[in-house]
Amino acid sequence: MNATPLADLPDGSHAYVQRLRPDVPGADAALLRRLAEIGFVAGEPVQLLRRGPGGREPLAVQIGDTLFALRRLEARCVEVVPARASDG
Repeated sequence: MNATPLADLPDGSHAYVQRLRPDVPGADAALLRRLAEIGFVAGEPVQLLRRGPGGREPLAVQIGDTLFALRRLEARCVEVVPARASDG
């Protein structure tokens, strides 16, 4: 499967972090460092649980055992590969 921004996944989707994208408009080195520090590193499983009211912000995202509320900008910086059904 092709990589996609975490922000583009449908609610309930499982994926794996591929990389953090430094080319997202509005993102800076501090934001990317913060995302890496909280666990958005290559190979980590992630699930987009749901979006805020009206399908907007924040995005509820689980990585490991931790739940995070991400802004759309932050979720666009995380490039993921959707999990296959056989991945478990």
